[in-house]
Amino acid sequence: MEFINLKAQYQALKPEIDAAIQSVVESTHFIGGPPVAALEKELAAFAGRKHCITCGNGTDALQLAFMALGIGAGDAVFCPDITFIASVEPACMLGAVPVFCDIVPDTYNLCPESLERQIQAVLAEGRLTPKAVVAVDILGNPCDYDAVVPVCEAYGLTLIEDAAQSFGASYKGRRTGSFGRVATTSFFPVKPLGCYGDGGAVFTDDPELDRLIRSLCVHGKGPGGKYDNIRVGLNSRLDALQAAVLLPKLHALQDSEMDARQAVAARYNTAFAGKLTTPYVAEGSVSAYAQYALLAEDTALRNRIVSHLKEREIPYMIYYPTPQHALPVYRELPQYGEAFPHANDYCARTFSLPMYPYLEEAEQDQVIRAVLEVL
Repeated sequence: MEFINLKAQYQALKPEIDAAIQSVVESTHFIGGPPVAALEKELAAFAGRKHCITCGNGTDALQLAFMALGIGAGDAVFCPDITFIASVEPACMLGAVPVFCDIVPDTYNLCPESLERQIQAVLAEGRLTPKAVVAVDILGNPCDYDAVVPVCEAYGLTLIEDAAQSFGASYKGRRTGSFGRVATTSFFPVKPLGCYGDGGAVFTDDPELDRLIRSLCVHGKGPGGKYDNIRVGLNSRLDALQAAVLLPKLHALQDSEMDARQAVAARYNTAFAGKLTTPYVAEGSVSAYAQYALLAEDTALRNRIVSHLKEREIPYMIYYPTPQHALPVYRELPQYGEAFPHANDYCARTFSLPMYPYLEEAEQDQVIRAVLEVL
């Protein structure tokens, strides 16, 4: 058994993927071209955005967003304490300072009250300028945008949606990738929509940001092309082969895979209800279940469960073992008084089970039995 079985997905989509790859190879047009243009158009329509700019990976997508928004030295970028380092790492590279916020204890997403406390603390200190909020749809579960957006508006902060784990999910009828002035996603292979290498995308409704980010993607090119460099940029483009792979995968995500993810999660939820803390998805939201994360009663029980899974040769992961504020690279940052009780508690008790749309019921039963044996 695999934690996320990409081989099973490939077998299900093999004719379409093989034909798409072969078409690119025969064309020998490996950078840009029709597959990339077609993918950007379909991604924008799927997310409900006017513009989509594909790029080299999800981290680049965030860096392009930070660069386009002029985020740099002296700026504070607010982010949930539970996420992957890439959510704010590019901002640090530009000279900005990440300010972490606690999470809500049910969805594990950014806590609006903690966000406001941290903004006020930064303003009171007066050293940094609050500039942006990165709202992460953690584990594929959408953030509470009805609560977060008013905080951003009240303090004049730009909202950036990090939808790396949630592409395909939705919040009150809107798909993820449609929130914030800019949204980003990742096509890392194990994401809900993943390619066969690295890839990412930026979404916006702002035509000026669209033009600026497209320039930044190709060495700061100007109207005259890639040798008319008018700004310092990156070399961050999605390969045509990756775009060709993503097109049939996007169709499958929309046609069947999101429903299949809900079905796997529902069986897990039924099996573990009342025994472990199962994922909470707010009314009006649909999770992409990039991961299916449970909370044990305490760390000792979590460790017993994952040890037993290992003995049974059932894969598991811990997303994430360490909150951002406790990572060695960030330990010297000012904490602004937050104690992060919910983030610390989450990290102490979480573990994730195999989750992908092609996980067969027999395999699900094997996973369920192994966990229940410990309980």
